[in-house]
Amino acid sequence: MGRLADKVVIITGAAMGQGAEEARMFAKEGAKIVATDLQIDQLHAIVQEIKDNGGEAIGVKHNVASEEDWKNVVAQAVEHFGRVNVLVNNAGITTAQGFDQFDMAGWNKILEINLTGTMLGMQAVVPEMRKLGSGSIVNISSIAGLVAMSGTNGYSASKGAVTLISKTAAMELAKDSIRVNSVHPGVIMTPMVEKAVTEEAMKGLKAGTLLPRMGRPEDIAYGVLYLASDESAFVTGTQLVIDGGWTAR
Repeated sequence: MGRLADKVVIITGAAMGQGAEEARMFAKEGAKIVATDLQIDQLHAIVQEIKDNGGEAIGVKHNVASEEDWKNVVAQAVEHFGRVNVLVNNAGITTAQGFDQFDMAGWNKILEINLTGTMLGMQAVVPEMRKLGSGSIVNISSIAGLVAMSGTNGYSASKGAVTLISKTAAMELAKDSIRVNSVHPGVIMTPMVEKAVTEEAMKGLKAGTLLPRMGRPEDIAYGVLYLASDESAFVTGTQLVIDGGWTAR
């Protein structure tokens, strides 16, 4: 309890899955949560759950690919809580799209949300973090941003780019004591994964995971919690892989 005491944290994609678990966990650790998503009913349910358990949170409808929406999210954070200490760029989409199924609309959409949304988020929070003289940005990438995975060309392209813009941002922002790191989940059982992955593909994913179970949202949330907290004060520009041993092969 208290690992994020009084820190103001923006978490995108917080209506379900990893984002919702991060919001719950961070609130229990003392953070003031600015939860964002386009799925507003589910988002309000998470915010209410946090409040019912004694935490502080607001929910903001948010398209991460919109620069104006990002300005509004940061303004809401400052208006309600006075500052922004942490950003978790969690929102993202996935598609099973191999080269034979490639289409420009799908390619543009996944890059717009996963990559452009991440960059816009960093740009939006940095001015507020500079006022404080510190900050932590955690960008959720994927093991698909580190190793090749068949049938994920658009997703892999977006997550590989997130990996590298996290490193370049870490280099540029270190002088401001703003840390930037990326987290690389393996196969995590979230609604997005369950919807996108076929039963046959899931068998292969399970076979590639060394540990005898699939990942859970809390497995990722604990890693993000570490990078968001002052426990990782000397950690920037790194890749935290949480994949049950997938990339060890």
